[in-house]
Amino acid sequence: MRTVVVTGTASGIGKALKGMLEADGQRVIGVDLRDADVTVDLTTAAGRAALVDQVTALSGGTIDAVVANAGLSNGSPATLAVNYFGALATLEGLRPLLAGSDAPRAAVTCSMASLLPVDDQLVELTVAGDEAAALARAAELAAAGTGDIIYGSSKAAVAHWLRRVAPSADWAGAGIPLNAIGPGIVQTGMTAEMLATEESTKAVESHVPMPLGGIMGPEVPANLLRFLVSPENSHMCGQVVFVDGGSDVVIRGDKVW
Repeated sequence: MRTVVVTGTASGIGKALKGMLEADGQRVIGVDLRDADVTVDLTTAAGRAALVDQVTALSGGTIDAVVANAGLSNGSPATLAVNYFGALATLEGLRPLLAGSDAPRAAVTCSMASLLPVDDQLVELTVAGDEAAALARAAELAAAGTGDIIYGSSKAAVAHWLRRVAPSADWAGAGIPLNAIGPGIVQTGMTAEMLATEESTKAVESHVPMPLGGIMGPEVPANLLRFLVSPENSHMCGQVVFVDGGSDVVIRGDKVW
């Protein structure tokens, strides 16, 4: 039986993934602020350390996969703290526990928002690992009324980090495929307010084109994460796989090639 650690299991994509993995007969150690096996606040150093300590204790020191899925999108510095620094603390902190698995796997939830305009300064400070300076910049953006850009910037930073470390000795060299998903608009608690009315939903759809299927349920990206952390995924390395109804194609076309 495989043991998988998933953050953000109280709702949305994480909750859907937890249900899928458990239906497959796998053990899931869920992490969230509430209603989870491990309840911690990933905006804090203490919460991140507690995550590693508690997962180590619950798992006996060995896990087969980790999914850094927990995230925020509220236009505050906390969004950056969870989406980037909390995700990295989860993946890097639990990486040693993957060493005992026959098929170790790791994944992180990115977003198609990483393709939208970002704050370059925030991304640069974040990828450099300067959390204090990055959070200060995020606070400046929030105070200026442009906090909405923090979410996409945090996810862009995740994508930069992923591409840099996935082929490294710590990950690929240790036999651990590390990849990400890039969902489009997903019907979850995070997006409930922006999808609350027909007018607001149309505004979202005009900003995030999804010609195939439109807005999706959380089970769609969860199913992709399910594959990424399965033994069958043996050779994907550093990929951000967009499951976005076509947003990436519409926005970037063929220029990525």
